[in-house]
Amino acid sequence: MAKFEIRHAGMFSGLGAGARGFNQARPDIGTAQAVYRCLGGIDVDPAAIADFNRIAGVPGTVMDLFDREQYRAFWGCEPPAGWREATTTDIHRAFGGERPHVMFLSAPCKGFSGLMAESKSRTDKYQALNRLTLRGIWLMLEAYRDDPVEMVLFENVPRIASRGRHLLDQIGALLSAYGYVVAETTHDCGELGGLAQSRKRFLLVARHAEKVPPFLYEPTKRPLQAVGSVLGRMPLAGDVERAGPMHRVPSLQWKTWVRLAFVEAGSDWRSLNRLAVEDGVLRDYLVVPEYRRGYLGVHGWDDTTGTVAGESLPSNGAFSVADPRAAAGAAQYQQYGVLGMGDTAGAVIGVKSPGQGTFSVADPRHHGPAKHANEYRIIPWGRHAGTVTSAGGKAAAVQDPRPAGQIFGKYACTAWSEAAGTVISGSTTGQGAFAVADPRPANQRQQGDAYLTNGHYGVVSWDDNSGAVSAAARHDNGRWSVADPRLPAERDNLVCVIRSLDGTWHRPFTTLELAALQSLVDPEEKLELDGLSDQAWRERIGNAVPPAAARAIAEEIGRTLLLAWTGTTFALSSTPIWVRDVAVALTMQGEVQP
Repeated sequence: MAKFEIRHAGMFSGLGAGARGFNQARPDIGTAQAVYRCLGGIDVDPAAIADFNRIAGVPGTVMDLFDREQYRAFWGCEPPAGWREATTTDIHRAFGGERPHVMFLSAPCKGFSGLMAESKSRTDKYQALNRLTLRGIWLMLEAYRDDPVEMVLFENVPRIASRGRHLLDQIGALLSAYGYVVAETTHDCGELGGLAQSRKRFLLVARHAEKVPPFLYEPTKRPLQAVGSVLGRMPLAGDVERAGPMHRVPSLQWKTWVRLAFVEAGSDWRSLNRLAVEDGVLRDYLVVPEYRRGYLGVHGWDDTTGTVAGESLPSNGAFSVADPRAAAGAAQYQQYGVLGMGDTAGAVIGVKSPGQGTFSVADPRHHGPAKHANEYRIIPWGRHAGTVTSAGGKAAAVQDPRPAGQIFGKYACTAWSEAAGTVISGSTTGQGAFAVADPRPANQRQQGDAYLTNGHYGVVSWDDNSGAVSAAARHDNGRWSVADPRLPAERDNLVCVIRSLDGTWHRPFTTLELAALQSLVDPEEKLELDGLSDQAWRERIGNAVPPAAARAIAEEIGRTLLLAWTGTTFALSSTPIWVRDVAVALTMQGEVQP
């Protein structure tokens, strides 16, 4: 089996998600196999490079690729002292002096994005940012003009094909001048990586025609997953103890939470237009706080109750029942009820045992000596027995003080007032000092008991003062909850749960969930990114190329390189050809036509 190494590098590398996907690729063709090795990445954001070092597994380089004119246009000022334009030497140094076989570029896309108004995208600031795409390609081509990179992959938002058309034309002409065959396509990275998100992206793929004559095929498309197939494997949003700080629920304005609750699942803000609003107030609905799930809830007689909690009261759950029977206190429904001699009996019914109603009476009359006085009689050890009769079996019992067996018998139970047997190493499996008859009530707590005096699950009134705040303060180990009378104003930021009309919690994705949807992290894992800002984390995650999609692309690129390196110039595939203009390269080894 022939083994090959494919070296790859990234410009505008971001946090290294694309590099991770390339590292995971294992292309093969026939008896040839290859592994990818990352040479490094270049990005202007120090936090992104700090992430790159961990995610890609190799050092990245913080480098500004603006030229001076672009810097002034974007920042509106002159560069600081010591700033200089990047050169081809800096590119070589960033990649350890090695030449990559594959260069992956994911240039800034804000100026091309449909999320930005077109008028703003035309300002000098964002035009300078847009031109950075062309400068990055040019720096890469110049750095390796004597020994060109075999494959170039340029990734961006789909709207670059319209807003950045003039730049793409220049990039295509530049690549062609350096001997590359170019294809512009738009792909769904979700389908390439089998993700739970649809992520349409622009992909420009270029191969050096002389070095790589075989066809480059598109990656196989896979069906998209449901978002629940990823989120369902993660802890519930907000469980930062299990999933880390990136899994906290974003704090939103109260009015935003209300709007989210009324947006239909699978729709957007336009579904709010179907709600009836009168004088600025919803006509048909009212959002009210829920004290606790099932507050003052009443079960039907035929329903099943929920779990019985330690303090099951009507005010903290559904702990009441609609009882169809007669009112409480009716004599016929009192278990083991005993009537006074002067009371009136209830109705005599077919069910009449003492345990099924008031079917006993406190009879003050005395009938003389008890008949069969010896029945169930126990004779003390020091007394004499009564007359032995033919029915003596009913009085044949004695209080015998002698031990019933050896003290070390199986499962011996020691009386509270006695000494225990010897404590041996086997005192856990029914031998030796195994058990004690404890006369204390198991369900009684007394003054001084820690659970009683520490106020477990205690709720402090709004007007009361709190106790000393301890290091281990939690809602379940003291009075660490408060009866807050306030309701949020519409612009107050908070985290809350509103049960929507479909019975679900409409909430924003957590930062960790977004990373999992991007395949940047497995749903069962934690993720740590540089810094403490959710906004910065989300921006870097959103800019990332999904590793699963990058791996699919890398494996197709790798197979094409293996074909070239093993001398094979053609292979069949069930997927479309990505870069078609290879036919000229197969027939002419000289000048290459675009």
